[in-house]
Amino acid sequence: MPKDAPPNGGAPPDGPMGPVRRVSEMQAKLHRWAAANPGRRFDDLFNFVHEPATLIVAFDRVAGNTGSRTAGVDGLTVDDVEAQIGVPGFLDDLCAQIKQGTFRPLPVRERKIPKPGGSGKLRKLGIPTVADRVVQAALKLVLEPIFEADFEPVSYGFRLMRRAQDAIAEIPLFGTQGYQWVLDADIEACLDACSYCSLPDCHASNSVCGGFGGSMRRPFRRPVRT
Repeated sequence: MPKDAPPNGGAPPDGPMGPVRRVSEMQAKLHRWAAANPGRRFDDLFNFVHEPATLIVAFDRVAGNTGSRTAGVDGLTVDDVEAQIGVPGFLDDLCAQIKQGTFRPLPVRERKIPKPGGSGKLRKLGIPTVADRVVQAALKLVLEPIFEADFEPVSYGFRLMRRAQDAIAEIPLFGTQGYQWVLDADIEACLDACSYCSLPDCHASNSVCGGFGGSMRRPFRRPVRT
């Protein structure tokens, strides 16, 4: 992630002291530190998560998503938050909860949608509340530049400015280099709750969780309400 790269999501640039610029500089710094020292233990990331600039950019990401029109179990959409609460007050309250350690995610709404391909199988879709989505987006803004430093050039899945089509485009090139096999595999239920790291894992010497693994994972692990 170069120093002048925008935060994930392609948000427009803003003034020298605006939130987008502040987050971009924060991401560049974290990426630079992670790349320079692969074994570095980050133990001060929590302050970046509840930084007002981070939460503002995170809210913009959530508001720009098509899912912003869908409510979680609290019945609030992004439009409801803007009209009934106001974004500044909403983010101030969220910042205080995260900083004080009182933030607790609500259960997700579960919906089942058809899997592509006409197999007749259904995929479980969890719909978090707007507040939970903002916290998830804030965590992603902070963690992504650190993990990006560890990825190999051949990694394409769920990465900034990369997609599966880019990996497919590499196939003809490798074919000219003598490779003859293409392996298409899928890890079943790889994102189920049992796949998340345990607390001891998050306290490993080179872990980015830096001593607050439970706080970081909390927005991603919660009950499901059907």
